[in-house]
Parts: sequence; structure tokens; C-alpha cells
Amino acid sequence: MWWFYRKGPSGFSGASTAEEVTAGVDGHLLVAVITGATSGIGLETARVLALRGVRVVMAVRNVSAGLMAKDAIVAKTPDARIDVLELDLSSIASVRRFASEFDSLKLPLNILINNAGVMTRNCTRSCDGLELHFATNHIGHFLLTNLVLENMKSTCRDTGTEGRIVNVTSAGHVMTYPEGIRFETIRDPSGCKSAVRSLNDFIAYGQSKLANILHTNELSRIFKEEGVNISANSVHPGLIATNLFRAFGRTIIAAFFNTVGRIVRRSVEQGAATTCYVAVHPQVKGLSGKYFANCNIASPSSQASDAELAKKLWEFSLQTVS
Repeated sequence: MWWFYRKGPSGFSGASTAEEVTAGVDGHLLVAVITGATSGIGLETARVLALRGVRVVMAVRNVSAGLMAKDAIVAKTPDARIDVLELDLSSIASVRRFASEFDSLKLPLNILINNAGVMTRNCTRSCDGLELHFATNHIGHFLLTNLVLENMKSTCRDTGTEGRIVNVTSAGHVMTYPEGIRFETIRDPSGCKSAVRSLNDFIAYGQSKLANILHTNELSRIFKEEGVNISANSVHPGLIATNLFRAFGRTIIAAFFNTVGRIVRRSVEQGAATTCYVAVHPQVKGLSGKYFANCNIASPSSQASDAELAKKLWEFSLQTVS
């Protein structure tokens, strides 16, 4: 486990916590939207950014749980500035409603953290007929990003402050089909079913997280081409002790995470560190299109670095949300 505590060029390691990596950061002039902020690393990210003065908009599927999470944060940080808005990333209509409601708040937007994720079984379809992992983990965030982008652009122009988009991915970027992303199974989830259903569901989850990195890379390319002062980076939080894998019950995948995974998994406080680091730390200014792990730049898989696949995914995503 020596590698877990070894500090990288940033001065932080896998053992660093979100509070440690944001020490000294003053975020009182910043506004951040965080998806999936009611539990796990999303909640810890919201808590720590609010602690540093950032105004946080919690984009949550369950508003009651969001309000409870807000109360828990305010109880520890009385001057925390937090708004709670409903967002179901698996529904294109819900994403559009959220964007409209956020716009009505008349807030600037400096930071967008696409954190929420789902892992389910049986190749479930979304209400729009898409494979649920892809719909929630990628398409919902893709559309959300596009809908708030003009706000981010105007905010960075008006304030001179760099906008930051952080896409939270996972080790799933290496658990993919050989060809990277099977677009035919996204609109026809029955194509990914087999006798080893839980494994295929995990691969479908991996495809959606691979899509997060490809989305990040294409966003970064477009920003550089347009000369926009917004960065887009993806982060791998590590294996966290959260409820993400609860849907798998007693399966071989669940058994792996409860045995082998127990050795390498980290706390929520450590898991949120890389997200918070990339979102607000001064060291990250000017860096875009990067993949971060343990609060340091890392190398994703070759598929995650495929520029042509990123462009293909971008076009497919645009067609899907149109």
C-alpha cells in the first residue's frame, strides 16, 4: 500500500482528503453545480466546497434527500450557501427542466461537477428508451453541460476567472467492449443480455464511464479551438465504500468489491479529494483534457484517448438529445 501514500507532483496522494487538498482556497466568488450530491463523494464534495465558501447548487434526483443533505452541511457550516434543485439525469426532459430552473436563479456558473452515476442490473431502459447506464452517466451529463455552457462562457468572460468542468469517471474506462462503445446496445439494451448478466451490466457501466472521459476530451478540444477560458478534465476517485454497487446484491462482482476491493478502497473523504482538487485548486489552472487520479495527472486507457471515438460519441450524443 506504499503507493497509496506516495505523494505525486501535486504534493498530494491517494490518502489525501478533500479538506486537505482545498486548504487555503477561498471560493466565496464561485458558484458550482454538483450532480448526485446527496450521498457518497458527491455529498462530501458539496460539503467541502461549501466549507471553502463556494455557493453550491445540489442537482439531485430526490429533493427530500437533497434538503436533508443541505441541512446536514449547514449544521456543520452555518454560513454555507446551498441551493437544491431536482435533476433526474436519466430523463432528457428533467435535464431541460433543471437547466431552466437554474437559469431562473440568475446565478453565474464557474464550476460544473458531473458526479452522479448509476449502476443497475438487467440492462434497464431509461424513460427515453436508452440503456440506463449510458442515459444517466453520459447522456444526461452531456445535455446538462451543453445547456449551462453559455452561462459558463459569459461568467468567465465577465469575471476573468477560468471555468472548470469536472467529469467523475471510474476504473470502468478499462472495463469496456473491445471496440470501445457498442452504440447499437445503447438504443437496444437487449443486445447486451446474456447468461452472465451481471458481468454484461458491469461492462455497460464501463462503457458509460469511458464515455465520460471521451466527452471530457472532446469538450477540451472544442474549448481550445474556440479560445474559451474553460477547462474540462476527468477524475478517477478510486474505489470508494459507497452504495453504488448495491444493485448487484450477491453476485461475483459484489463479492469482488467486498473482498479484494476491501484492501484498496478508500474513504469518502479521500474519494472526493481528486474532484475537489481539480475543481478549485490553483495548480490545475490552465490544464484541460487531462485525466486525474490521486490528485495527480494520470494516463487513461488507449480507448479513452481515442480522438476519433470521442468525435463519434459527440455526434451520436447530439443526435440522441435533439
